[in-house]
Amino acid sequence: MEIVVALGFVGIDPTTGGGGSPTVWVEDEEEEIIVQSQTADAALCEKIAGTEWVPGHAVGIPAHESVIRIPARMVPILKEAIERVERARLRRTAEERSAERRTPGDA
Repeated sequence: MEIVVALGFVGIDPTTGGGGSPTVWVEDEEEEIIVQSQTADAALCEKIAGTEWVPGHAVGIPAHESVIRIPARMVPILKEAIERVERARLRRTAEERSAERRTPGDA
């Protein structure tokens, strides 16, 4: 059975032509931001993979992760995505609190 994830489109790189198209979506249920963008080149991945950014943390890029480049012109789109995820999280928290306050006989 295929799991269908509902994505909410946030925006696309404003300079997109007919080719590549860095794009941002929000998945409210999982409270995640999904980004499509240019894959980092080998030199950048090598630099990232060979640096200990956090003491004691594993060095390298795990096989299940990717490094992508996001154009700075997409910052407003990313901010909107962040705000949408935060609103979804707050709405879910409020709904959970409301459900907890209900008594078993409430309709």
